[in-house]
Order: sequence, then structure tokens, then C-alpha cells
Amino acid sequence: MSMFRSKKLDLGCFVNIKVIRDHTKRKVFAEHETERQALRYIIRNTTLPPRMRAQAQLQLSQMHSYTRPTQIRNRCIEGGRARGVLRDFKMARFCFRMNALRGDIPGVQKASW
Repeated sequence: MSMFRSKKLDLGCFVNIKVIRDHTKRKVFAEHETERQALRYIIRNTTLPPRMRAQAQLQLSQMHSYTRPTQIRNRCIEGGRARGVLRDFKMARFCFRMNALRGDIPGVQKASW
């Protein structure tokens, strides 16, 4: 796992171990995405010989877990929170509410009717 350790972090948010790990997972996934797609294509191609498909499946299963897209979580850019994150703003509900009430998010205001 030390081979995936980040050398320099360019994060502009609250930093804890979970944020650092998620950042590392995103970088590793981006590096290995094309290789995973090629292996998945080989596995699904029924015209290829079964031995080649089995080898590709074995290679794919032996890749590090950080290369999987399911390992990546949406995290709040301010607090690093993983739950209750609004995708459009990349913020947790509470951080979004505080920023909206202060007027820091353009085009967002508290509803009144």
C-alpha cells in the first residue's frame, strides 16, 4: 500500500486520514482506468478464446482494490464528510446550508413563500 501513498497533497479542504485516502484512491483509479477497461472488454468479448478471457479475469481480480471505481466516495470539500453530500456543490448538507445563508453560493437563497 505504500506504493499508492501520496507524495504531495494539493487539497484545499479539511484534511484528515479519510480525505487523504480518498484523494489517493482517485489518483490511482485515474492511472489504471484504461487498463481496467481493456481487461473488462476482453472478458466480455465472447469471440475470444476462453483461456485468454480467463487470464484477463485473473489479472483484473489481482489488481489493487484502489483501482476500482466503487472505492471512491463523494466527500465534502470543506469538512471531508462522506454522508449527506450534495453532488452539485460537493458540500455536506450543513456546510451547504451555512454557505447559502451567508450568501457565499451564487444563485442560492433561502426559500420563502
